[in-house]
Amino acid sequence: MIRSSVEGRIADIELARLDKKNAFTGEMYAALATALSAADADANVRVVLLHGTSECFSSGNDVNDFLKRDAAAGSPAVKLFDVLPGMKKPVVAAVGGPAIGIGSTLLLHCDLVYAAPNARFQLPFVPLGITPEFGSTYLLPLLAGYQRAAELLLLGQPFSAEKAKEVGIISQIFPENELLQKAKEAAKTLAALPPESLRLTKQLMKKRYGTALGETIREETKIFTERLS
Repeated sequence: MIRSSVEGRIADIELARLDKKNAFTGEMYAALATALSAADADANVRVVLLHGTSECFSSGNDVNDFLKRDAAAGSPAVKLFDVLPGMKKPVVAAVGGPAIGIGSTLLLHCDLVYAAPNARFQLPFVPLGITPEFGSTYLLPLLAGYQRAAELLLLGQPFSAEKAKEVGIISQIFPENELLQKAKEAAKTLAALPPESLRLTKQLMKKRYGTALGETIREETKIFTERLS
């Protein structure tokens, strides 16, 4: 379930399937992509704030939901993979509790990522017998350097908020009871800045690796889908 609202030039998008630890279904992927697209197109929105709760961001994919789907129909995540990397407006994410699989890889496409000390990240693709997703095989070595990225992607073990900050996945760590407020403060600061300057600066920072990222996402998705079929 995805909840979305707009207030004070900020689009608040919440992962809200807490009974399943915000595990992604195909419908959630589509709803998140739609909410992000709407925010990017809305002239009243200058910043997107993406979050779960201070106890849970996302436990990854809902395996039961994915097993029910026809592999020939392709990955339900493709629409999100198309939308989030191309967002023109800044995306601020707040992460508490588990951020597993897609819960970690989507953060690589956000502009500011804040986490609580209880955040636990994991890229468990190799141990599960599948391959990484969402451009993580390109972006993580770019952020962390090859060897540190290899440790996280090849071993696939959980890692802490401190480790995530060290390798560049998150920006700062805040106490659980301050996490969402700090993320909102950052979003408000961004919303008050000249929007065209924000847009152009983000565009310039991402422009140089846009083509390589798109190619990586398509290749990862193809291999991922083949291994599941």
